[in-house]
This record gives sequence, C-alpha cells and structure tokens, in this order.
Amino acid sequence: MAAIFPKSSDIILKVLGAVIGLGAVSTIGAYVYFSYPTVIDTGYQPEQPVAYSHKLHAGQLGLNCFYCHYTVYRGAYAAIPGTEICMGCHQKVKDKSPRLELVRQSYETGEAIPWKKIHVLPDYVYFNHRAHVTAGVSCVSCHGRIDQMVEVRQEKPLNMAMCLQCHRDPAPNVRPAELVTQLDWVPDRDPRVIGSEIIAQKHLNPPTNCSGCHR
Repeated sequence: MAAIFPKSSDIILKVLGAVIGLGAVSTIGAYVYFSYPTVIDTGYQPEQPVAYSHKLHAGQLGLNCFYCHYTVYRGAYAAIPGTEICMGCHQKVKDKSPRLELVRQSYETGEAIPWKKIHVLPDYVYFNHRAHVTAGVSCVSCHGRIDQMVEVRQEKPLNMAMCLQCHRDPAPNVRPAELVTQLDWVPDRDPRVIGSEIIAQKHLNPPTNCSGCHR
C-alpha cells in the first residue's frame, strides 16, 4: 500500500518533535531554576514606605537590634517595631523632617506603617527566634551585616539546605549570647572552638529530623 505522506514529512515531524521536546525541557529547567529560593529570595530588597537606614541607626548610632525587634529574646517571632518605638526618639530628633511625615501621621492616627516584610519563611516551616538567639546564634548568621545596609535586603537563602548545614555543624555560628547583636564582633580565637565550648556548656543539640522544623 502506497504511503499517504512522503518520507520527508516523517523527517519534518521528527525534527519538530525534537524541537518541541527540547523547548519543554528548557522551560521546565528555567522554571525550576528561577523557582529555587536562592534565586528568588536572595537579594530581595523592596522599597519601604519610610526610608529607614539600618546603616545609620544600627551601624553609625549603634542602636541595638533588640531595641526595635524586642520580642526575639522571648518569642518565636521578631517584632516589627510599632510607631511608638520610632517616636521615642523622633519626638525630639528630626521631629520636623519631611521624610518622617508618615511616621508622625501613624503616631497621631494609630494606623500602622505598612512596612514590607523581607525575610519570609513558608507557612510549613517553624522557626523560633528565641531558641536561636539564646543559644548564641547571631543575627549575622541569617540576616548578614544589617548594620551596613542602608536598605535591608535578604542576603542569605534561608532555605532548608542552609538550615541543615548549620544544624549539622552549628559551632561556626554560635557565640556568647550577649554578643549576638554585636554584628561587627571579631573573635579573639578560632570561632569554631568558641562555638564548640558553648555547645558543650549549654548541651545544645540542634534537630536534623523533619519534625524539628516542620510541625
């Protein structure tokens, strides 16, 4: 029986199928790559409603992280400071600055400033700030040198690989608890040795099983 289509059509169909297949693989690969937390989240730096400089406040002025994020020592979450915290200083410091107009309005009306959250973990991940801070894990380990950032960005991926790496080998990230907010701290000896000593003293044993972070 004679072929309905010439042999050249078969070749064209095979080439077309191969092109479509490669296109599908490339699309899936690009989706996986750009969906990976390291690519999506690291470097995220939204524009905030008020131009607050961490480099000025935490760096040059030496304002302690706990002054604004006051819940990290006793709660699971890091509090976004209320306007009252800001006005504790700015009722007298730069109290007429146009850059702080939204802060003054918030203080007068009681309406919260719509700050944009930068470091966001998935809902299925449990992270307790208090457990880490009291163990001696510095803000630097997860957030980087915030005191050098004019506008805060997400510097670390905060993905499961990062967490597991630290839980399996926590010593490099553990320091005396009273130094967790001293972001420019320089140890006087091997930080791994210091961390190992604190881990032994406090009997720290970070979980590496699934239920440690997924509850």
